[in-house]
Amino acid sequence: MKFHQPQKLRTIADIIGAKFIGPEDFEVLGTNEIHMVKPGDIVFVNHPKYYDKALNSAATIILIDKEVECPEGKALLVSEDPFRDFNKINTHFTRIYNFTEELHDVEIGEGTHIHRSAVIGNNVKIGKNTLIFPNVVIGDRTVIGDNVVIQSNTVLGGDAFYYRKLDGNFDRLISVGNVVIESNVEIGNGCTIDRGVTDSTVIGEGSVLDNQIQIGHDTVIGKRCLIASQTGIAGCCIIEDEVTIWGQVGIASGLRIEKGTVLLAKAGVNRDLTKGTYFGFLAEDFRTYLKKEVKLRNLK
Repeated sequence: MKFHQPQKLRTIADIIGAKFIGPEDFEVLGTNEIHMVKPGDIVFVNHPKYYDKALNSAATIILIDKEVECPEGKALLVSEDPFRDFNKINTHFTRIYNFTEELHDVEIGEGTHIHRSAVIGNNVKIGKNTLIFPNVVIGDRTVIGDNVVIQSNTVLGGDAFYYRKLDGNFDRLISVGNVVIESNVEIGNGCTIDRGVTDSTVIGEGSVLDNQIQIGHDTVIGKRCLIASQTGIAGCCIIEDEVTIWGQVGIASGLRIEKGTVLLAKAGVNRDLTKGTYFGFLAEDFRTYLKKEVKLRNLK
């Protein structure tokens, strides 16, 4: 999430009541997850296991639960609860409506048709010649391009599935990102595409999604991808251009699938994949999988 205008380190520290280490006028541009951070961003870390990853990331402001040596050119915000205070910063700069208010600040392009039963949130932009079917739900800040088709009962911009366990209950990391649907995309019935926690979940130009597909927060689907029904893609994945994903594939969080890859039905992806065709519970090269099957059958 980028702030509307740069903030100062002291300003952010005052918002959350945290100690800061660094110049009080150190520039802060926004917040982001560890997978997505850029210079000027705040990233939070609340476990020693991940201190080094956060401190050495591209982020230049680290919201941390212990005072440590500050890397050169960076700043620290020392908080007793970085998870809580990350939420506090995000909701200070981005108001969460969750359909409780209608501001009617929707931009709709020429030739677009939206069924009267569709529900549209605030600060939404929809391009030209787009078709939105009955019972579609479009969350706040969603951006939709030209010539897009979104079929019935699809939800764009639901909350990210991102929690921690606190005092025996689950505590949500509040999603202040959005969903971006680029031009010439088709999305089938009953799909759910979560908005980014602090960035954008993106469906690239010309991609086609079948029915009942789940796309997790901050995932980026490339251009001209084809995704069949009941596929589940976790958060913060990068699916490069022209990837084909067949039915009931599952992809774990934070992975990258190289351009032109084919994932056959029911493949389970637990690591980054280079270009190829993959199959199996733990996705492996399709030819390798077939050779193993032949060997197993010959043992009988």
